[in-house]
Amino acid sequence: MTMRLHNFFRSSTSTRLRAALNLKGLATEYVAYALRKGETRAPRYLAMNPAGLVPVLELEDGTALVQSLAIIEWLDETHAGPSLLPKDAAGRARVRALSYMIACEIHPLNNLRVLNRLAEQFGADEAAQKLWFVHWVETTFDPLEIMLAQDCHTGTYCHGDRPGLADCCLYAQVWNNRRFAIDTNRWPTIKRIFDALDALPAFRDAAPMNQPDAV
Repeated sequence: MTMRLHNFFRSSTSTRLRAALNLKGLATEYVAYALRKGETRAPRYLAMNPAGLVPVLELEDGTALVQSLAIIEWLDETHAGPSLLPKDAAGRARVRALSYMIACEIHPLNNLRVLNRLAEQFGADEAAQKLWFVHWVETTFDPLEIMLAQDCHTGTYCHGDRPGLADCCLYAQVWNNRRFAIDTNRWPTIKRIFDALDALPAFRDAAPMNQPDAV
């Protein structure tokens, strides 16, 4: 059996992992879940990931790996192909910092279960949810833009001229932003990097609208 990727087309965590798998040249069996239908709350899924979150990478021996950044680093440690982290310790720290800004400061506040909670507990309608979402994107993208624009280590991509972990996170988040009509033009360096990534098959093939469950 090949590895199975349990994911959802629109999930930014799934998108970043799909991009990393593509960069490594790794094929997986695509298993789709509809989050709004509660499909990740089914017993079999919860047996793989008790948190009921996507993605899960199920290995050939049945081992289930969870948390997209942990899975991506596992891929880098266990599979040949382009490295997703720099060789030097300072470079790895920078790439992880850029990645964590997106994965730990934007995503946890803006994912589906948080937006659902805002609606259920506080009566936030779609307009209020959008204000919430945009606020937390701007709160991180504003300093992220400065860090990318002013650091000599930024190249064609977030770190140098080869895409890696931070690019997977950035690419996925910009796609997520588009759901709320956030204009990336206000962050020119982020936009330039996104456009460069979107021209690469590894990233374009990972984009939400190019997945078999896209609706």
